[in-house]
Amino acid sequence: MSERAIRARTLGIPFGGTPGTLNAITDVPGIEVGYVTRNSGENVRTGVTAILPRGKDKVGVACAAAFYSLNGNGEMTGTTWVEETGALAMPIMITNTHAVGTVHRGVIDWINQNKPELATAWLLPVVAETWDGYLNDINGPHVKTEHAGQAIDSATTGSVQEGSIGGGTGMNCYGFKGGNGTSSRMVSYGKEEYVVAAFVQSNFGARGELSIAGVSMGDLDIPNPMDETDWFSQERANAKVPGGAGSVICVIATNAPLLPAQCKALAKRVPLGLARTGTAGSHFSGDIFMAFSTANEGSLNSAFPISQATENDYDQMRSIQWGRMDPFYTAAVQAVEEAVVNALVSNENMVGRNGHMSYALPHDHVVARLKAANKL
Repeated sequence: MSERAIRARTLGIPFGGTPGTLNAITDVPGIEVGYVTRNSGENVRTGVTAILPRGKDKVGVACAAAFYSLNGNGEMTGTTWVEETGALAMPIMITNTHAVGTVHRGVIDWINQNKPELATAWLLPVVAETWDGYLNDINGPHVKTEHAGQAIDSATTGSVQEGSIGGGTGMNCYGFKGGNGTSSRMVSYGKEEYVVAAFVQSNFGARGELSIAGVSMGDLDIPNPMDETDWFSQERANAKVPGGAGSVICVIATNAPLLPAQCKALAKRVPLGLARTGTAGSHFSGDIFMAFSTANEGSLNSAFPISQATENDYDQMRSIQWGRMDPFYTAAVQAVEEAVVNALVSNENMVGRNGHMSYALPHDHVVARLKAANKL
């Protein structure tokens, strides 16, 4: 697969809000993103994505955080501890459904090798997944523990690759080739300007649901073998996969100073951004989201105490006023919508396991339909 650098805005697709310089999650200072892609032979189409909220050097330094599940037919490990403490100190890893345990172990190995002082206590890595079994031999051991560490080691700031890479390699979205997408928005607050950004691993939505910039794309004349063939009943069971099955993982990041409950509020806005692209939220789609703030560094860390508490041993946090959160909610919704469309646009046709075909969203069809609707 060659990289398809075209993004939604390249086609002129209109979106609300003002994006950051990169229009990516890495517009939030300090965030690093890395990948390992497993794309070999006929049957291997998978990988691992690593999102490091404070970069490799500050793994173990907490961020205010929260998670939210729209539909729980999926997995994101480590969330009970995030909910208990309101904090995230681990990398966020995203892979395929049957590689969660492998990547979990791989994160522990990486931390033990690179941050041994953290590994002396307990480690609860955050590993999320979506199902790539249409294009990938998902039951095969193609993701190794070392791939988790390699994804972390490869993580960098700067532009983020989208489409069929890392954990998004074998994913499908709205019956088209799916995968990774990202976007960001700027939010002014007094004299300050903050970033709210989204990263999605998109593997959700039925073909008939798809909408771009408010224009229905559900009847585009492009084959949809996942829905139109009986591949699942032939291979696995006497059943057919319903349209919309799959899952979506979304990570919302900001450098605005937020409390954990405000991070939860941001995560709850993710479904509104997804809905702008058409989905109603399938029962067979695990839709799970994490939101974090990189502000207030030094607060919310959990560690065994080494001395008696003193008058200086208090966490202190500054936060956006609750009554002024609306622009941040709007930014999150806008960034999620564009991230999903970027995942679709930044893709190419892919042939995978047993010759299964996934077709990319056709740019010319989309542009023509938007023009007809006076959107371009």
